[in-house]
Amino acid sequence: MTTELERIKVLEGKIGHVIDYVNKLAGENDKLRQQLKDLRAEKKDMEELARRSGKLDEELKRYDNERELLKSKIEALIGQIDKLGI
Repeated sequence: MTTELERIKVLEGKIGHVIDYVNKLAGENDKLRQQLKDLRAEKKDMEELARRSGKLDEELKRYDNERELLKSKIEALIGQIDKLGI
């Protein structure tokens, strides 16, 4: 009878270890879920920044083109003034 009680105590101990391990895994799982949520939010923010950066890059190119056009027009005007001898 004593050995059966000892075996039950050993079994209880092992079950306790399994429960502790499952609880530990559940805690880690919760942390990982939160990290995933945070990373998804960060990804969304980075995608928005990339989109805005792309728009700013397009604007910069447009402004560079306008600047070059204005430069050409100013140079043409200066050339015309030079022809007048002023």
